[in-house]
Amino acid sequence: MTQSFPTTGVPRLGRGVKLRYDRARERHVLLLPETVVVLNTTGTAILELCDGQRTVADIVDALRETYADVPEGQVVAYLAKLAERRHLEITDGD
Repeated sequence: MTQSFPTTGVPRLGRGVKLRYDRARERHVLLLPETVVVLNTTGTAILELCDGQRTVADIVDALRETYADVPEGQVVAYLAKLAERRHLEITDGD
């Protein structure tokens, strides 16, 4: 079951999670204790904006400045999935 949160929530990488560029894979990855999550371009673009300052709505707006079509629901679903796996923390931005 995927958790739900408002677009005023503020996402940041979870404790012990690092976003890095892996030269061997030529892709960005999330590094977790004993785990590596290989990211696609879209995932990287979203996670680079998860700085603990921007709200989900801010992230969607920033993505829309670069990409033509950014469905808010898909960004929220992606972030919720990462939060469910504890790769991401989403705090109340209100």
